[in-house]
Amino acid sequence: MSQKIVARSPAARALFLFDIDGTLIRRAGPHHRAALESALFRVTGLRATTDGIPVQGMLDRDILSEMLRAAGASRQVVNTQMAKIVREAQSRYRGTCPDLRAKVCPGVRRLLRSLLRQGIPVGLVTGNLSRIGWRKMERAGLRGYFRLGAFAEQGRTRAELARRAAAEARARKLVSHDAPIVLIGDHPNDIAAARANGFLSVAVATGVVPLEELRPYEPDFLIQDLRELDLEQVLCADYPSFVSR
Repeated sequence: MSQKIVARSPAARALFLFDIDGTLIRRAGPHHRAALESALFRVTGLRATTDGIPVQGMLDRDILSEMLRAAGASRQVVNTQMAKIVREAQSRYRGTCPDLRAKVCPGVRRLLRSLLRQGIPVGLVTGNLSRIGWRKMERAGLRGYFRLGAFAEQGRTRAELARRAAAEARARKLVSHDAPIVLIGDHPNDIAAARANGFLSVAVATGVVPLEELRPYEPDFLIQDLRELDLEQVLCADYPSFVSR
């Protein structure tokens, strides 16, 4: 599929934001973790792994911080070397990322095509570092659908990243100020980020968290995978009245 896809509407009736891992793609291989580990060693000389770190739902910078602490690094090392590690990890991943077209989750392509036909812009809200996230989208054949993204190095929390993505879409007049915003993810942290910003939340069980474990977090929509998503039902849903502006 061509990467040059252009949405047709300059100001759409909604904005859809997607997590990447477990939502758009899954079982992408060890290359992402390996890039973090090798970058940390290259910059600091410390050997550290992601073993024992609950990486699902975390931001890459937080994962790197946990790795450094586990390896015995001081707070000063964490603070002074993080930017170098981030650059190195992104550079390494771009050279090692495999073909991910077969790793796209069920229903993703059909939903993205439907959103494109309706002129509804889509963006990313992900714990991935920016060049890692965009590289995954390129290698999955999905890059052209996305107009914007908010990534691990751009905020301290997933809620902050979601807010940043929404602000960018409004500033670029992709959506009106009061247009509904939908955040789709596979982890409780995605649901929490949506709720913190007053966005509609769609939780999918294509990641590591089973459907029944997502249910207690009360997303607005809970589905097994994106083949089950009724787009018109989401677009017609009551938008939360407590939206942060």
